[in-house]
Amino acid sequence: MPDMMHVDSSNLEQIGYDLDQMELHVIFKDGSHYIYEGVPESLFEELTMAPSKGSFLNREVKGAYQHTKQ
Repeated sequence: MPDMMHVDSSNLEQIGYDLDQMELHVIFKDGSHYIYEGVPESLFEELTMAPSKGSFLNREVKGAYQHTKQ
């Protein structure tokens, strides 16, 4: 798992990015851990700067990238 960073969000707890695997890791407040595959690093950087991390994730990542639940 990549280094994770805590985020200020009502829905997300931590996010991280594996550059080698192009994977976005998201841990939600309920403890669930999702890995989104094939996510460009630039999109991760946008997520880190988004005013609403949860809204950005819903709009730009969910449904656009395959994911697995850990």
